[in-house]
Amino acid sequence: QVHLVESGGGLVQAGGSLRLSCAASGRTDRILAMGWFRQAPGKEREFVARMRWSNGEPYYADSVKGRFSISRERARYTVNLQMNSLKFEDTAVYYCYADPLGSDNKFWGQGTQVTVSS
Repeated sequence: QVHLVESGGGLVQAGGSLRLSCAASGRTDRILAMGWFRQAPGKEREFVARMRWSNGEPYYADSVKGRFSISRERARYTVNLQMNSLKFEDTAVYYCYADPLGSDNKFWGQGTQVTVSS
């Protein structure tokens, strides 16, 4: 079992920046990748970014490339999402997730609200 706790988020004006963090605990030795999804009101949850834990390889959704940056703190099993040049359409609940070894089921955090005012 992997437990994820998110922090960060909040309200920001368009063009501004926010930073999200997600700390993992429990069976962290089984984590293959960590990342973020988001869900806007009335929309399906969508992929944002992820980082392969073994080599730090990042991967981004096209909608956030060049604006968002994912990073990790290996010793703390923490993944961060730096969000710059935020747009109104980035408004959503952001969920941290972890892909565990040997399973297709993700572990999820509780979600953190990001609101971008236009």
